[in-house]
Amino acid sequence: MKINLISIGNSKGIRIPSSVIKQCGLGDELEMRVENGVIVLAPVRSVREGWSAAFEKMVAVGDDVSLVPDALENDFDAEDWTW
Repeated sequence: MKINLISIGNSKGIRIPSSVIKQCGLGDELEMRVENGVIVLAPVRSVREGWSAAFEKMVAVGDDVSLVPDALENDFDAEDWTW
């Protein structure tokens, strides 16, 4: 698809057709980077996007064991502390 640059003050911009916005799942904020002389626009993703599904998959395959041993508890925790 060929598009034209438009003037926006001292800068330039592009118009992205709504069909392309929908197809790419773009929101109001984009990440822009330049790779080998090519401008790449991508939707901004949540930092923890996909974590919930990954944890569910871990549980399903039995890989949800605690990495911190229960040995960190001491006698005070077990005998004197009231929960």
